[in-house]
Amino acid sequence: MITTELLIDTPKSPAPRAWLLLAHGAGAPMTSPFMNTMVSLLTERNIAVTRFEFAYMAARRDDGKRRPPPKAELLVPEFEAAVAAVAALPARAGIPLLIGGKSMGGRIATLCADRLFGRRIISGAAVLGFPFHPPGKPDRLRTAHLENLRCPLLIVQGERDPFGCRDEVDRLTLSPAIHFAWAADGDHDLGPRASSGTTRKANLATAADAVAAFTEDLS
Repeated sequence: MITTELLIDTPKSPAPRAWLLLAHGAGAPMTSPFMNTMVSLLTERNIAVTRFEFAYMAARRDDGKRRPPPKAELLVPEFEAAVAAVAALPARAGIPLLIGGKSMGGRIATLCADRLFGRRIISGAAVLGFPFHPPGKPDRLRTAHLENLRCPLLIVQGERDPFGCRDEVDRLTLSPAIHFAWAADGDHDLGPRASSGTTRKANLATAADAVAAFTEDLS
């Protein structure tokens, strides 16, 4: 059973091309500036988005106390409860469902993806900034489950993300079901440096374009 309310944003179009369950990252809520901006960009591209908060983050919203997230595996049941809630929404009937998230939320989605894909509950997954390893610890990879992934997965990653930059990721052995879209000179929030010749706004728009194109490929 999901423990927090769903936050649902739908496009103006009566028939979204896809429905995405988007989970937040480890340290910011579902209404962070990054999440709000991405949801706005995705709905502009005819993708409905549902957000929820893991219990530890909802508790912080209630009492204001910062607390670290539980281990990723312990958050899987909460994520799957949110998937079940979204799958049951009458408005979503007949619309392809994808799962994903920002950083940690995206990692949790990938831990659930093959099981849900095999049961034909979801059509794919999309992650915004995958935490391939902790910053400064490239030997502590979190990629074992990605080596044989069957569920189609899009990862939008900043080229200089400290959780896994392009040079590091290019050397990994990953499933052919995984596709990448690279944010030029992007950090973990996809933001570039001022001298890069691009902007955060442009990178976020590119990320939304990539997710939209990915949903088209799944249809």
